[in-house]
Amino acid sequence: MIHSCKRKHADYHLTKEAALNEELNYSHYKADTNTWKQYIDGSADIIIKWLKDLGVEYFDVEPLGSGARTWHLFKCRGDAVINKVLAPKAKENGADIVTSTEVTKLITENGAVTGVELKNLENNEVSTVNGKHIILATGGYLNNKKLIADYTNYDANQLIPVNSNKNTGDGLSLAWNAGAQRYAMGMAMLFGGYIKDPYRPIYVYRYDELNGAANQQLLLWVNETGKRFVNEEVVDNFAEAGNALFTQNEFYTILDQATVDHLQNDSLYKPMGTYDYHDTKLPHLQEEIDDELAKNAKYLTKADNIEELAKKLNLPDLPATVKHYNEQAHAGKDEDFGMNAKFMIPVEKGPVYAIKQGVGAFCNMGGLKINLDNQVLDLDGAPIKGLYAVGNDAAGMLIGDTYGPNMPGTKAGYCFFSGKHVADVISEK
Repeated sequence: MIHSCKRKHADYHLTKEAALNEELNYSHYKADTNTWKQYIDGSADIIIKWLKDLGVEYFDVEPLGSGARTWHLFKCRGDAVINKVLAPKAKENGADIVTSTEVTKLITENGAVTGVELKNLENNEVSTVNGKHIILATGGYLNNKKLIADYTNYDANQLIPVNSNKNTGDGLSLAWNAGAQRYAMGMAMLFGGYIKDPYRPIYVYRYDELNGAANQQLLLWVNETGKRFVNEEVVDNFAEAGNALFTQNEFYTILDQATVDHLQNDSLYKPMGTYDYHDTKLPHLQEEIDDELAKNAKYLTKADNIEELAKKLNLPDLPATVKHYNEQAHAGKDEDFGMNAKFMIPVEKGPVYAIKQGVGAFCNMGGLKINLDNQVLDLDGAPIKGLYAVGNDAAGMLIGDTYGPNMPGTKAGYCFFSGKHVADVISEK
């Protein structure tokens, strides 16, 4: 749940210089310094003042795990920002919002982009729209398995996109076909594990308590043979957690009935991080488990004990892993990976459960190289006249190989910043 009131925090100070240096170091200087400097210098006026003046309401500024306190949370989430503020304002100012329509080609003339070819998906009619300034804002390519396979190191079958399902790289392909440079591909905004259920829509698990427990409560993770493989505290940086999970062919969260009872009736072991969840318990956890078992959910397995669970899932190393893990939990020291002893929760009281997961992702960032006016650059680094890119299509300028929860809000913030910035650039031409 989300509270609509703003919680009070002690003063939090982050200088522009510290933010810039943090991002450059985090990206190993693969991020573009001038793009970051421009973004940092202009972010307050655009992300805070401009949006507030339009009527966007914030209710809090939070960290994510061990990150900085830079995550600006919207009241009623992004749905209210888009559908209650930005879309109505755009219509008021004469914008046409067209749906069920696909851009099939960028029209070029003498090396400049001068318009777009459109196809109406309801009747397949083709039309053209001419324009001096064409802006690509198609959200990246997370839902295009071929681009994931061709240009990233991620296993597309293990990657679980938790988004609109519409980020298929259309804008990138249009730009590449018009001579744009392919740039900074290969980084997805991972956020750790996510329930892998091929039979239900992905979004149903976004705020699911069982999913939250499996991925945010530092429970035991094991791989395809039943071995533990990482300090589960890595969830405090959800992108690094995703990286760690991709080192395994498969992985499961293992928990027992005592853990279920504790999370439901007593308290969480830690805050829920990326889930933006402010309750202190998971009050429906047992109900969710029972419902999923009744539906024969393939990702969830129940057994009377660890030995039975290991046989059901063909995890031969699981009994030895759990025995060793429990011994360390009772001794109060993780000799294997250095996990904080207070999070070493024994797995002892049957029944026991295994939750099979994939690696969740919000988006990809990158694909096009731009200049400080957000003009798309060609293979020689020169701007393609009339063509601009914003948001995830252009955000490769900000990244290395891993998204930075160290400065949470970077992706969404850049969508707002770059959109408003390019509008200002065009209005001055």
